Amino acid sequence: MNKILIIDDDKELCTLIKRSVLSEEIEADICNSGREGIQQLKEQTYQLVILDVMMPGMDGFETLEEIRKEYSLPILMFTAKNDSASKVKGLRAGADDYLTKPFDMDELIARIVSLIRRYTRFNQQEDIQQLTFEGLKIDIDNRCITTENGIFELPPKEFDLLLFCAKNQGKILTKQQIYESVWGEEYVYDDSNIMAIISRLRKKLEVTPGKPKYIQTIKGIGYRFNKEV
Repeated sequence: MNKILIIDDDKELCTLIKRSVLSEEIEADICNSGREGIQQLKEQTYQLVILDVMMPGMDGFETLEEIRKEYSLPILMFTAKNDSASKVKGLRAGADDYLTKPFDMDELIARIVSLIRRYTRFNQQEDIQQLTFEGLKIDIDNRCITTENGIFELPPKEFDLLLFCAKNQGKILTKQQIYESVWGEEYVYDDSNIMAIISRLRKKLEVTPGKPKYIQTIKGIGYRFNKEV
């Protein structure tokens, strides 16, 4: 059975979420502070973390930063109504999704199930040598792609960037995350290399490069590999 960790100082809401996810055969543990949550992650294995931004003491952003130093599991953040700055800050810091309070419980459960499914899927793909999508195959072993137009070898950075995005399908990736993962260097706020490579990839992958099917632009944040393909 999948298990999630809820980190939120709203005890009543935590209890409600814990009861609600049982309908999807998901167990939940509850922590009411960031420090307690980080300690709990060291003691148990979870498939997802729900994290509230507004908490006394160690807030959600500080907690997120500490979690991301050690763990790659999906994190869904709760933000306040109309707080777009918190949403952007959370996504840039490594959150996978966000939900604005107050929210519909059915929507929360749907997002939890979707995030766990994607996380499980790509963990299982660590040992396979091919990723398959609608109209696209990525051959990891031979470092080439297959599209409707045939089989193509890609230059190293193009292939590495495409593979990184594809392995994180559905997750919004910041330019910093992409740069540091693909280039293996500290991000220096020069996006020209990333933009140039994505432009070249779209010309090779897309039927209509101006309306990309695979690597989508998330304005003001970065990119996302389409979760629907």
